[in-house]
Amino acid sequence: MSTLTLNRPAAFAPTLTVFVLTALLVSGQLYVVIPLLHDMALGWHSDQGALTWLVTAFAIGYGLGFLLFGPLSDQYGRRRLLLIGMPVAAVATALVAVSPNPAVAIALRLVQGVAVATFPPAGMAYLSESVEPRRRVVAISAITGAFLASAVLLQVVGQLTVDVLGWRGLFVLSAAGFVGAAFALRAVMVPDVRRERTASFLSVYRAVPSLLVKPALALRYVAVLVLLGGFVAVYTGLQLSGIVTSSTEMLGMRAGGLPSILLVPLLTPWLARLSAPVRAVVFLGLAAVVLAAIGVTVPGAVGLAVLLALYVAAITAGLPALNESIAMLAEGSRGTALALFSFFLAVGSSLGPLAAAAFPGFDLLMYGLAGAMVIGALAVLASRAVTSRRR
Repeated sequence: MSTLTLNRPAAFAPTLTVFVLTALLVSGQLYVVIPLLHDMALGWHSDQGALTWLVTAFAIGYGLGFLLFGPLSDQYGRRRLLLIGMPVAAVATALVAVSPNPAVAIALRLVQGVAVATFPPAGMAYLSESVEPRRRVVAISAITGAFLASAVLLQVVGQLTVDVLGWRGLFVLSAAGFVGAAFALRAVMVPDVRRERTASFLSVYRAVPSLLVKPALALRYVAVLVLLGGFVAVYTGLQLSGIVTSSTEMLGMRAGGLPSILLVPLLTPWLARLSAPVRAVVFLGLAAVVLAAIGVTVPGAVGLAVLLALYVAAITAGLPALNESIAMLAEGSRGTALALFSFFLAVGSSLGPLAAAAFPGFDLLMYGLAGAMVIGALAVLASRAVTSRRR
């Protein structure tokens, strides 16, 4: 454990602006590759399905980085970690842009994922410490919303600009963004608080195994895996399947999720009347129904866009419910339990593209993902039963 001496509050408006933009850039690196797969495959004379490893490798690095950098930011300071992480991310991203073949690009995407993973744990912890208490909920909600919005927004940006900049140009642009983020974070972040470390470096990792062997928590982590894994698989499957042939229609599919991401948080006062586990089950179930409906009906462009918007709404409402339901069971290790939550989100993201490439048809992918959502809902229900028996 460490004690700290509080510093002056951060300036709210510039801090929030820089952190939201950085969150979009950081989290969006997972998704921006999806609309680029076709162009990358043409450039390398490769198969689009094989290039889904570009998404998976990044997600693996991203997930491992969550577990590594959360405790490191406790030990060495949020600002210091970010001012190292963003330049490293810039270099790794620029190197992806000049990769001579898929194998090199996949390895560099793993490094890129690890580097950008400095931001979420250190950034969220910084806001909880350095923003005035009355504004912290707003700040953290805005960053969480930016992480979700990046999933749709960066796909849209990628599709709109790839014909102009090329996929390599987009990575160069992202690298420049990380350079800008480093300077902006340096400008708005107050100096790290002084910490007196009283525990060993490795002690902060000791809670991880004990949390993973708790049956109720482990079951809820299963639900986390399938929820975001399914989300990434759906949009990767759309890209690979070719069922949407018009670039305009594909743009509509991707952009159609943004209203859901923006509007669902407004329903929070009403949704909060249900307990977090119940909400998680409801929205996992809704996701399963929507995916099954897509598989059965194979709708046209308009119908598919509407169903995907409903699916994104289920994801947007389901993730905070799972976050809250995991925190409820964490007892004295809430920070580590939520770091594991982020880790399993990233693991799910890494599995999603592989699932999309494994299914021979988009309708079969929808059925498989609907089944996965049902498994996630059953896992949460089982976790409630385990908790009730222990009480």
